[in-house]
This record gives sequence, C-alpha cells and structure tokens, in this order.
Amino acid sequence: MRRIAALAFPALIVLAAEPLYVLVDTAVVGHLGRLPLAAVAIGGTVMSVAAWLGAVMAYGTTGRAARRYGAGDRAAAVAEGVQASWLAFGSGLALAVGMQVAAGPLVRTLAGGDTDVAGAAADWLRIAALGAPGLLLAAAGNGWMRGVQDTRRPLYYVLGANVLSAVLCPLLVYPLGFGLTGSAVANVVAQTASGGLFAWALVAERVSLRPHPSVIGQQLVLGRDLLIRGAAFQASFLSATAVAARFGDAVVAAHQIAIQLWYFCALALDAVAIAAQSLVGAALGAGHDGEARELGRRIALLGGVCGAGFAVLIGAGAGVVPGWFTSDPVVVEQAMVAWPWFVSLLPLAGVVYALDGVLIGAGDARYLRNATIVAAVGGFLPAIWLAYAVDAGLGGIWAGLALFIVLRLATLLLRMRTGAWAVVGAVR
Repeated sequence: MRRIAALAFPALIVLAAEPLYVLVDTAVVGHLGRLPLAAVAIGGTVMSVAAWLGAVMAYGTTGRAARRYGAGDRAAAVAEGVQASWLAFGSGLALAVGMQVAAGPLVRTLAGGDTDVAGAAADWLRIAALGAPGLLLAAAGNGWMRGVQDTRRPLYYVLGANVLSAVLCPLLVYPLGFGLTGSAVANVVAQTASGGLFAWALVAERVSLRPHPSVIGQQLVLGRDLLIRGAAFQASFLSATAVAARFGDAVVAAHQIAIQLWYFCALALDAVAIAAQSLVGAALGAGHDGEARELGRRIALLGGVCGAGFAVLIGAGAGVVPGWFTSDPVVVEQAMVAWPWFVSLLPLAGVVYALDGVLIGAGDARYLRNATIVAAVGGFLPAIWLAYAVDAGLGGIWAGLALFIVLRLATLLLRMRTGAWAVVGAVR
C-alpha cells in the first residue's frame, strides 16, 4: 500500500490539476452569461477528443514502459517515450489544423440548431485546438515517466502550466476584455508550456530522439484497442451533450457543470489507476504474476474507498458548488437534478477506474475494448437517446451514465476473478 500511495499521491495532484483549466473556464465564463457557458460546454466537449487521445497515448505508453522497466531496462522504457512523443506531436498538429475546418460543422451538430451558441463555440474551439500538440506531448510524457515510476517531475510540469492558465484566464476574459476568446487563449498557453517541459525532459535523458516508424507502428497496433475503447466513451459523452443541448440552454449549461465536475473526480480517482498501471506492469515484466494479482485486489479496494470519499465531499457541497459556476437560478436548479446521480455513482466509479488501471497495466486492452463497447452500445447510448424521446431531461441522461458504470463494473469484476489478465514478460 505504501508503494501504491507513493505513486498515487503525486499522480493525484497532476490529474486534479489537468482539468483545472476547464473548471476555471467554466467558473469564469459562466459569469459572462448562459450563452457563453453553453458555448464552452459544446466546444469543450469536442476538445475532449484531444484529451481522450492523450489518455490513450499515456496509458499505452505507461504499460509498455513499465514492463521494460520491471524487466530491468530503463533505457528501453524511455525509448518508448521518445516514439510516443513523436506520435503525440504529429497527432496534435493534425487536430489543430483539422479543427480550423471542422469546428463549425461539429458544433452545429452538437448545438441542435442554436446558431448563436454554435457560432460562439466554433470561435472558441478554433483557438483552443491550437493547444492540441502541447496537450498530447504532455500526455505522452506523463506516460513514459509513470512507466519508470517517476511521478514527481510531471507534478511540477503540470502544476506550473495550470497555475499559469488559472491566472491568465480571468485576466484575459475580464480586465483585458477578450471575453470568451480569452479563456481559449489561456488554455493554449498552458498546454503549449506543459508540452514543452515534457519534451525537454526527454532531451535531458540523453537518449536518441530519432523517430523509428517501426516502433511507432507497434505502439499504434497496441493502442488500437484503447482507441476503439475510447471511441465508445467519446460517442457516449458527445451524445449526452447533444441530448442535453436539445433540452435547452439551461439544461446543457447545467450538464456542463455536472459533467466537468464528474471528469474532475474521475481524473483524480485515476491516480489509483496510474499507480496500478505502473506497479502491475512492472510486476508482470519481472515475472511476478502473484504480486500483480495481489496488487489488483488492493487497488480495487482503495479505489472504492477513494470514490466514497469524493461522494461525501460532492454530496456535502450540493447547495453551494453549482453557484460557483453560474448565477443563473434556472441552471442551478437543473444542476441539482443531476446531483443525486453524481454522488451515488462515485463509489462504484472509484472501483471501475482502479480496475481499468490494473488491466491497462497488464496490457489487457482487448478485453477492456470489448467490455466498454458492450456497456456503451448496450447501456449508455440507448438510455440517453431514450431519455430524449420520452423527454426525461437531465435526470434521464444521468440514469444512462449510471447504467454504463454498473455494466462496466460487472465486466471488470468478472475478468479479475478469472485471472486471465496476468500474463508475465517484458512484452505481452
């Protein structure tokens, strides 16, 4: 448990800091009015695709690097990070360029025909997308550093960049008069600074920085299942935002508050999963499958305890927290519709995220892919579109999320019980 804590606590701060700029945006922009807050909800949902790609790269790199590190080859573990960083930078450039063209059609689809919200969201998104290369470079850097069990440097890099964003955002939005555009500029500055710091960390390792297409290709093949799994997540949460937008500005704005707080809690709970990826991968790389199984049991328990702790905090803040993000009483009222679902799901989510980390560290991505598709296609997506059909409002959307979490928990517990995930070796 001490080893888990030594990796999880620094990762917790990093993971809590990473969505800080989104929460700052929500709080700062929310006081500009309902329309700007709805615009950030739409644009931020599209930008979550970049965050999803980053998570895939980080998780895939952590698993590969951790196995190499556990087998006693640190240089090979860092080399995985070099190739992942080339892949990240190229993907980030493609996203930044692509969003200049695709921003309009994407946000119009999500906004459900509200041209005012769609126009504001597209303007925000075109600027925010310029931070994608830095965002993905930072994700790849986090991945290989976690693999070699270094969580302190990422702590300094991410905290510094996000403090910069937290200072710039209100300054640009209000005193300097940039409004909604100012929040996007602050995001770009923070993400670019963070990516630059992680790139410098690779230079400091004094390893070859040449790209090797064959290794990048192997990483892409390995990451295929995580990409498909992530696509199921993205389809689900993009659909949830699209349904919320069709219930009106107040509902989608309230959904933005609740879902961003959910993401914040999820990323913080992922600190346990990060420790799991590193420790389980290293144990299996060293050939210690029994240790990996014991780690899995302890990490699942710790995830549930942490989730329950977050549930207590979020439940206690029900009458206060929504008001931090908006002064619109209708939006606050709608946020309270989601709150009971939010609180009750956190303990279950803590276990789910912890077990995700165990299986990702073990390289059991194919099973995770299939389980997530089943939960999304068989639970979340039908539930939220049914909520739209029967006019169930925000409560119906969050009921769909509840079904998604319960289905994922059941499939993960089944896999852990079989033990088929614990395959030893420097490469799975």
